[in-house]
Amino acid sequence: PVEEAEAPVAASIEAAAPLDPHAEVMRLRKAVEAEPDKAELKLDLALALLATGGAHEAGQLLDALPANLATDDRAIRAHARLGFTALLQDAPPAEVLEAAIASNPDDLRARHLLGVHGIVSGDAEAGLEQFLEMLRRNRAFEGGLARQALLDAFRILDDDDLVGRYRRRMASLLLV
Repeated sequence: PVEEAEAPVAASIEAAAPLDPHAEVMRLRKAVEAEPDKAELKLDLALALLATGGAHEAGQLLDALPANLATDDRAIRAHARLGFTALLQDAPPAEVLEAAIASNPDDLRARHLLGVHGIVSGDAEAGLEQFLEMLRRNRAFEGGLARQALLDAFRILDDDDLVGRYRRRMASLLLV
């Protein structure tokens, strides 16, 4: 009886353990090889590639998805994430951007790129804070770049509480 009770606990712990993103890419590559016509697997592979920095290949896979999957929420999020990743292609490292903001808090271009760094690297709250600060300082900067960056970030983030909190903060700034 004790062994039976331990088995489900072990299985649930294993299921809850985060997957190694690189191992997941390898597993999905094999799955796509085995079933090349299964577009859902290609979407899964694109998402896994985004988690490992394989933005170029992920973009190719996303662009080749059939119409029914191209409008899937996961595909839309992945495209938004690719947009953020593309912005960082020629961007300075986060430390350089932080130094630029320290010397000039109104450097909204540096704030934007630092916010993008935060979103892409998994520090969503830091990224959203930079976008909100841009909005606070100049909501019209580059045609409303801060507002658009916030909306794009909301599309790709999975944390509903975080998104809800920042949506309210954004709305309060826009309604002033």
